[in-house]
Amino acid sequence: MALSRWNIVIMALCTGLIVANIYYSQPLTVMISQEFGVSESNAGQITFFTQVGYALGLLFCVPLGDKLERKKQIIGMTLAAAITLIAAAESTNVTMLKITGLLIGFTSVVPQLILPMAAHLSDPASRGKVIGTIMSGLLVGILLSRTLSGIVGHHFGWRAMFWIAAGISAVLAVIMMLSFPSSKPNFKGTYGNLMGSLITLIKEQPILREASAINACCFAMFGMFWTTVVFLLSDAPFHYTSEQIGLMGLAAAAGALGAPLIGRIADKKNPRIAIGYGIICLFIGYILFYFFRADIIGIIIGIIAIDLGLQGIHVSNQTRIYTLLPEARNRLNTVFMTTSFIGTSLGSGIGLWVWSINQWTGVCIAGLVLITIALIIYLSTYKRKDIVSAV
Repeated sequence: MALSRWNIVIMALCTGLIVANIYYSQPLTVMISQEFGVSESNAGQITFFTQVGYALGLLFCVPLGDKLERKKQIIGMTLAAAITLIAAAESTNVTMLKITGLLIGFTSVVPQLILPMAAHLSDPASRGKVIGTIMSGLLVGILLSRTLSGIVGHHFGWRAMFWIAAGISAVLAVIMMLSFPSSKPNFKGTYGNLMGSLITLIKEQPILREASAINACCFAMFGMFWTTVVFLLSDAPFHYTSEQIGLMGLAAAAGALGAPLIGRIADKKNPRIAIGYGIICLFIGYILFYFFRADIIGIIIGIIAIDLGLQGIHVSNQTRIYTLLPEARNRLNTVFMTTSFIGTSLGSGIGLWVWSINQWTGVCIAGLVLITIALIIYLSTYKRKDIVSAV
C-alpha cells in the first residue's frame, strides 16, 4: 500500500506528539527539585534516565519492526507509553520519577518504528521528502514539548503535564488503529538472529558507521544544550519561569520547518553535502551561545542555528541509511538511532558534569569539542568513494 498525503501528515503528527514524551521533564527540572527537596543536578538526571530508556528501546524494540507487523507493534508501544506516563504523574519521590522516566523513554520509541514504515511504503523518488516531512513532525514535537511543558507546569504543576501526555498517547493509539496502513515484515529468523544481524550490518556498511558516529556527536551536543540551558535561563540575569524557558522551544521549532526542504535536496543530490553545512551551523550556534550568554536574542539565534544544523545532518544521514538495504530498514535505523541517543544521553550527563565545574562556559567549550569531533569524522571519510559517492 502506497502512502497518501493524509497518511504522511498523520504519521508526522503521531511522531511529534509521541517523541515529546521524552522531553516534557526538561523545563520542569527546577520545579521537581523544589518539590522533592533535591538539587537541580539530581532532578536533571530524570532527563538522562529518560534518554537512556529511549536508547534501550531503540536497541531492543525497533529491530522487531523487521519481524513483526509494524502497525500492531506501534499501537502496543503507544498504549504502554500512556501507562508509564500515568506512573510518572503519580511519582512520590525523585527516584521513582527516574525509574518511570526510563520506562517512558523505552516505550516512546514509536517514531523510530514509524519512520522505517514510511520509508518502506514511500516512492523511492520522493523518499527523502517523506522522511523530511515526518522528521519535521518529530523535531517540532521535540522542541514544542518544552514550550507546552513549561506553560502547563507553570499554571498547573509538573504532574499535570504527565497526565496530559498520557491522554494524548491514548488518543493517538486510536488514531493509529484507524488510519495507519499495514506493513508486512521481511525477516523470518529468530529474535536472536535478528539482533545478531545488527553486528553484521555495522561491519559491512561503512555509510552506516559514518552516519551513526556523526549523529552521536551532534545529538550529544543537542542533549547537553537542552539539559543545561534550563539552569542558565532560570538564573541571573534572566530569572525565567518554567513557562518562559519553555517558550525557547518556539525559536527552535522555527528551524524545524526546514526539514522537508532538506529532504527534497537529499532526493536530488548527494545528501552528504548537507551534512557539512549542518556542522557549520552547529559551530555558529555554539559560538553565539559563548559570546551572547547574557543576551536572549543571541541565544535565540543560536538555538535556530543548532536546530537547523541538526536537521540537515539528521535528515540527510537517515535518508542515506534507508537506501542501503530495504529489507533491513528497522535494523539499520536501530543502529543509527541507538547510537544517536546514546550520544544524547552522554551529552546530558556531560552537560550536568561540566555545568557543576564551570557552568555555561564549560557547556559551550564541551559543545564545540563535540562538534569538532563530528567534523573530523566527516572530513576523515571524505576521500572514500564507497561513502562519499553513495546516495
